[in-house]
Amino acid sequence: MLKRVAITGLGLVTPLGTGRKKVIPLLLEGASGIAPITLFDASSYAVKIAGECNDFDPRDYIAPKEIPRMDRFCQMGLAASHIAYEDADFKQNAPRDEKLGVIIGTGIGGIKSFSDEIMQLHEKGPQRVSPFFITRMIGNMASAQTAIALKAKGYTSDPCSACASGTNAIGEAFKRIQMGYEDVILAGGAEASVVPIALAGFSVMRALSKRNDDPWKVSCPFDAKRDGFVIAEGAGILVLEEWERAVNRSANIYAEMVGYGASCDAFHITLPEPSADGPARCMENAIKDAGIECDEIDCINAHGTSTKANDATETLAIKKVFGEHAGNISIHSTKSMIGHLLGAAGGVEAAVLACAIQSGDIHPTINLTDPDPDCDLDYTPLKMKHRTIRYGLSNSFGFGGHNYSLIMKRVP
Repeated sequence: MLKRVAITGLGLVTPLGTGRKKVIPLLLEGASGIAPITLFDASSYAVKIAGECNDFDPRDYIAPKEIPRMDRFCQMGLAASHIAYEDADFKQNAPRDEKLGVIIGTGIGGIKSFSDEIMQLHEKGPQRVSPFFITRMIGNMASAQTAIALKAKGYTSDPCSACASGTNAIGEAFKRIQMGYEDVILAGGAEASVVPIALAGFSVMRALSKRNDDPWKVSCPFDAKRDGFVIAEGAGILVLEEWERAVNRSANIYAEMVGYGASCDAFHITLPEPSADGPARCMENAIKDAGIECDEIDCINAHGTSTKANDATETLAIKKVFGEHAGNISIHSTKSMIGHLLGAAGGVEAAVLACAIQSGDIHPTINLTDPDPDCDLDYTPLKMKHRTIRYGLSNSFGFGGHNYSLIMKRVP
């Protein structure tokens, strides 16, 4: 028999701040974390805005001597893991080392370290490359460093599924606990991509908005004026725990994880397949896995990137799956306020959905003032709403056609 899975801890590092208690109220207010870039001089770049985690200080979570040994994405992933683990409040009920796992996905890993050390190599020669270069760069280090810090000796991994990495990680963790392999897994995503080479790369491929004048208005999912996403950084980690274990220790359960779906477009390296078959099958697979009917879904945290193709395709996929019920679903895009955290997006958005399910408070999609005729569902424009959410769904779709969906259930 498959085991039930509870969500008992949340850790957030975002452009709106660090920690659930700071981030969620700002999302409900419709605040924006998008601003001019300060991490480096972007004056010569076509894109000059991003979602930076300016209040993040790794010294709050990591020993000073360890900080230089980690890329920023790893620092954020480890910090969010510490926050999530503390939020789960294990006290004297900590999981056994061999039953504790860590799965933290990333899209592009230590790209800042990679870029910096390439410059060091060319300017000063091979002997001046940092001895920590490889271990700062490789994508598994957020999982590895977290496992070392928490003595997690269970399954540890690093899914790399582009912008769907965080959701992929949470789904795999959910399945491992269902099967009884681990009792507790920290899962989500981490990314620190606000660096010159990433900004240049995404810009020249025309993925980013170049409207720099009003940064807080640029990310406008499902709006007719949308013209690209806003690159951002951060981390989102969930503590997934075997249900009976969580209940027996009287844990705070945000929601129950009940469904996980995946599919591949097998179509193009960046563009979604126009018929929306891949995202639709992904959501259908998650609904089937949860053992529920389509009309039981009340809320969707959309992938909602603010790009022309993605938002229209996701809308079409939702209509395909839910039919007439699609108009009854409260859909919203967290990216409208914090930008696109790439491999970390799914982790943050899953945490946001868990909070919405527990409280019934659904944050708005800001900047949605001129709806695209092709995007004609309820995207919770401009103002938050409150409703009882029986089941909520979170979508993440990545370059290469990787699609992942999670379904959570309200805990009475």
